[in-house]
Amino acid sequence: MDIKQIVIVGAGQMGNGIAHVPALAGYVATLIDINKEAS
Repeated sequence: MDIKQIVIVGAGQMGNGIAHVPALAGYVATLIDINKEAS
């Protein structure tokens, strides 16, 4: 199994930081938030 995409729930300050690391490593990182403007 080869994982290429990750999803982070919560696009706040922590979610952005968490998504940043795998994105730099070449993964597709998707942020989802309850606030549609943040996603």
